[in-house]
Amino acid sequence: RTAMRKASHRLMKIVRSCAFTLIAASLSSGVIRAAEIKVVTSGAFTAAYLELVPEYERATHNKLVTVFGPSMGTTINAIPKRLERGEAIDVVIMAAPALADLIKQGKVLGGSRVDLVQSKIGMAVRAGAPKPDISTVDALKRTLLAAKSIGYSDSASGVYLSTELFPKLGIWDQIKGKTRKIEADPVGGFVAKGEVEIGFQQISELRPVKGIDIVGELPPGAQRITVFSAGIPATSKQPEAAKALIQWLASPAA
Repeated sequence: RTAMRKASHRLMKIVRSCAFTLIAASLSSGVIRAAEIKVVTSGAFTAAYLELVPEYERATHNKLVTVFGPSMGTTINAIPKRLERGEAIDVVIMAAPALADLIKQGKVLGGSRVDLVQSKIGMAVRAGAPKPDISTVDALKRTLLAAKSIGYSDSASGVYLSTELFPKLGIWDQIKGKTRKIEADPVGGFVAKGEVEIGFQQISELRPVKGIDIVGELPPGAQRITVFSAGIPATSKQPEAAKALIQWLASPAA
């Protein structure tokens, strides 16, 4: 009987040891499955993205490490510049034309692009200031000529305004001296501080800014709708988790 009790005791110790090993392995595998995903998003998608982050992290237990940068431009935090210097990024969210260029250059994986939203350009003034008429192309032209100072972004909307729309209106030479290209910062912030009288940017970037009034969107004939898309850079360390995140962002629930 004594020998049997000893054998039984040894067996129970083995069973307990195996059980603890299985539990530890299960917890360890859970930690491994939880991914840390680095995302760089441009301003147009930022406000919506920041609302979605807690929902995603609760649903998946993954952790999103987020930084911000414009879709184009030469500032140090611009997405193309980040990828040019080999920064490890799992997901980029940016203007579709700029993303297409990065795919052509091999810096973003071909086939990883997913379109997320469409965004229009709007104009803002300081809160409480008179709202100029921009309801037609002619009215917009008059407003631009009358403005004391004009701010625009160094990213998608600003590139369009300064290289296409303003020259097409035939007033670029007249207004160029009072325009200000605002690099890597929300245009609305400069409007709110009174540093520019009127400012143009994607409406989704103007909406979160306090201290401004959005006059409205650019009129038909002047408007440019920009698609913002997500993609997976070639430097991604978590491509599968990145793909799942992009699919979640594009889901009806999100």
